Amino acid sequence: MTGGRGGPAKVPTVEGLPADWRGRAKALRRYGSEPPALALELCAGELEEALVNRDEITYSLVEAARESGYSREHLGRLVREGKIPNAGRPNAPRIAHGHLPRKAPAEPQLAESPRPRQLSGAQIVHSIIRKGIE
Repeated sequence: MTGGRGGPAKVPTVEGLPADWRGRAKALRRYGSEPPALALELCAGELEEALVNRDEITYSLVEAARESGYSREHLGRLVREGKIPNAGRPNAPRIAHGHLPRKAPAEPQLAESPRPRQLSGAQIVHSIIRKGIE
């Protein structure tokens, strides 16, 4: 995807999409395209509402652990230490969606396979006998 001047296009964040869509609606109106402009504005409003509702969701420590990738114990410790605000009650902590830490996804690890030059001559012969020459 490229931008208007040949460089890569700036991809907006989910939170930035409503403003981006409203800007596109304004541009469409300049060229007389009222129905698509109105559709973009309606979508922008719906997304903003969904984002506000999402941020009001709270999770128990078990649910928060499932969402974040951190353990229940670690999240509980962060709440006790005040590093994450408690959106629940004492002895029944909850974590608001907006304060939920997220573990970065682990990089996939490729399985190590022996390189042919790491195999002994006998291993190569046995491999050829078993698999045939490819």
